Amino acid sequence: MVTGGGGSVSSPVLMAIHKIAVLGAGNGGCAAAADLTLRGYEVRLYSRSQNTLQPILERRGIEMVEAGKNSFCRPHLLTTSIAEATAEADLIMIAAPSVAHEYFAHRLVPVLRDGQIIFLNPGHTGGSLHLAAALRKSGLKVKVRICETVTLTYICRLNGLARVEVYRRTTHLRCAAFPGKFTTELVGEIRKIYPNLLQAENVLETGLSNINAIMHPAGMIGNAGWIEKTAGEFYFYRDAITPSVARLISAVDRERLNIVRQLELNPTTFVEIFYQAGLTSDSARASGSVYQAIKESVPNQTIKSPASLKHRYLNEDVGYGLVPMAEIGRLVGVQTPVIDALITVASEINQIPYRSEGLTLEKMGLAGVKLKELKGLLYEGEL
Repeated sequence: MVTGGGGSVSSPVLMAIHKIAVLGAGNGGCAAAADLTLRGYEVRLYSRSQNTLQPILERRGIEMVEAGKNSFCRPHLLTTSIAEATAEADLIMIAAPSVAHEYFAHRLVPVLRDGQIIFLNPGHTGGSLHLAAALRKSGLKVKVRICETVTLTYICRLNGLARVEVYRRTTHLRCAAFPGKFTTELVGEIRKIYPNLLQAENVLETGLSNINAIMHPAGMIGNAGWIEKTAGEFYFYRDAITPSVARLISAVDRERLNIVRQLELNPTTFVEIFYQAGLTSDSARASGSVYQAIKESVPNQTIKSPASLKHRYLNEDVGYGLVPMAEIGRLVGVQTPVIDALITVASEINQIPYRSEGLTLEKMGLAGVKLKELKGLLYEGEL
C-alpha cells in the first residue's frame, strides 16, 4: 500500500467492485468502458481531452465489435473531471500510455480516498513503482493499493466514430501489486473482472515481461525509412517484422532474460509470453522462433504501422520500456548493449533524450537501492 507522511500500512477489507473509473479514452480505455458497461458495471469514463470524448458524446455511447458481434453501450458517466470520475469508484483503472502515469498521479492525489484500488491496465515496465513514487512526491495522505498487468487486457483498436474493435482478450495475463504483500488479495479481486489473470511474484516480473518494449522499438527502428516514406501504409506485424528485425528482437529478449535471472524470477521467453497471451500459434511456440511467433499472430495481422516515428511504439516503448529495463539491468549488474543501442538510435531519430526523459531508477523510487534490498522493497513498499 502506498501511503503519505510515513503512515502505518494496513489492509482494509476489500468491498465488491461495482463502480469503476476508467481513466483514458483511447483504444484500451474505450474497450474497457464498453466491455465493463455491457457486463453490468457502473463505468465512469474520463479523458482530459473534450475532443477525445466528443465522438462518444455525439453517439451517446460506444460501439464494441467482437467476434463479428456488434454491441452498443452507454457508460454511466463521460467526463473531463477526474474528481467526478473517481468520487465513488471502487476501482480506478488507468488505461493510458505509461507517459501519462505522472500526470495522473498529480491529479489523483487531491481526490483519492482511503482504500481505493488503482489498477494499471497495463503497467508496462516499472509502472506501479513510478506511480507510487509520483503519488508520494505529490503529497499523498491516504492509503491506496496499486496493481498492474503485463499488457492490456484487450487486443483492440478504435476504428470508427466511438467504435472499438476487440480482436482478442489477452489470456494468461500476469498481475502483481505494489507493495507485493497485497498481490494475492488484489489479484483475487481483479480476477473477478478479468478471469484470465495469473498472479505474478512482483511488479518486476510483470514489468520485465513487457512484450511491447521487446518488439516495438526494434520494429520501428528497423523500418524507419519505410514508415517515413509510406506514412505507415503497411501492416506492422505482418510486413515489418522480417527475419533480421526478429533477430534484433531476440537479442533484446536475451538481455531482458539475463536481468530476470539475476532477479531470481521465472525466465519466460518472449515467444512463451506471446503464446500465453493468446497471440500466436502452437507451432510457433514449439519452434521458439520470434519471427514465426509474430508472423503467426492472428490478432495482430490487420494492425497497420504507425504513420510517424513520433509514436508510442518509440516514445513509450523506449522511454518507458527499454530505458527502465536498462536501468534495472544497471542496478543488478547486467549489461544491456543491444537495448542501449536501440535507446541511442531512437533518441537520435526522434531528437528526444530518452535516457533522461524516460523512466529512470530515480523516477521509479529505486535510486540508491542495492540488489540485496530490492526484494524486500518490492514486497513491503519501503526499506
